[in-house]
Amino acid sequence: MDRIVIGHIENIDLPELEIKLLTVRIDTGAQTSSLHVDNIQRTTIENKPAVAFDIHPEIHNVDKVVRCTALLYDVRKVKSSNGISEQRYVIKTPAVLGDHTWDIEITLTDRSDMTYLMLLGRQALASHFYIDAANAFVASHS
Repeated sequence: MDRIVIGHIENIDLPELEIKLLTVRIDTGAQTSSLHVDNIQRTTIENKPAVAFDIHPEIHNVDKVVRCTALLYDVRKVKSSNGISEQRYVIKTPAVLGDHTWDIEITLTDRSDMTYLMLLGRQALASHFYIDAANAFVASHS
């Protein structure tokens, strides 16, 4: 598969979560992608473990909230950039960037003190993209 070039900031869609044009920061220092969510609750979907959570999909409109439910893929101990480890729920969902669609694992956490609601980590990037660190919105539209 040919890799496509992306910038250090891109817009992605998470169609199963009904999220469009979510601005994400590409972070090769992070193993796993992470998404800012609120009100995480364990639940079930058809007797399978799941999580329900709120997303604020528009960075400039924090009053807009989307309630999402996804199957629970894993629970992992993750060390954040401040060096503190925490248990996080992990979901697996399709992501769309430009014309490319692929499955990614996302940890759910509180990123309210961060500029971007989502980081796209190495695991999601590995065999799909080359990163142009000098530019933003190379493969998506701002």
